[in-house]
Amino acid sequence: MGLRDILTGRHEVKGPAPDRLFAISTAYITLESEHQIEPVGTAAIVFQALATSEFEATLREMEEVVTATGGESGTKVSTEDDSYGYRWMVLHNPDGAPSVEDLAVGINAVSSSIETAGYGERLLCAVFAFKDAQARRIYFIYNYKRGFWYPFVPAGGGDSTQAQERSTERELQIKAQMASELPIEPELERWFPLWGIPI
Repeated sequence: MGLRDILTGRHEVKGPAPDRLFAISTAYITLESEHQIEPVGTAAIVFQALATSEFEATLREMEEVVTATGGESGTKVSTEDDSYGYRWMVLHNPDGAPSVEDLAVGINAVSSSIETAGYGERLLCAVFAFKDAQARRIYFIYNYKRGFWYPFVPAGGGDSTQAQERSTERELQIKAQMASELPIEPELERWFPLWGIPI
């Protein structure tokens, strides 16, 4: 059973919890000020696409909504499909102007549109990219099925497309630092790695 099989399984489905998603829009202040972990200015929502005209129309509408929502801040939207058949809708803040709040609003707009269209079960997760003082990537992943966040830190200081090793020690350190700020997934075996994150 693969990661995506587990994440998209029918186990303890909670459904999206917008208030929990928006916890990142305040938690990042603590990340920056106390732990020198800064937002990169990108986030993504991952979902299982359907090859139907209705679903594609929903996606086009979502892109328009996000573009309109991020119009003042200059947030851009792009999409790509991965080798597992999942679609990544990626939101990019303008260079040098990361806004976790804008990204969270955009991600929530997309997940709400997918839910309203009746495809809520196709949502996988949201991913927000950060970097530490040594410019190592740290990802915060929100699992829609569980309604919890967890950190994912690829080892080696690079991005998640390199060798598939993770820094579990660093992830646990971040959990201890942020447990009061974010609803962290309590079951560590559900801290699934996502390799090849395009943000």
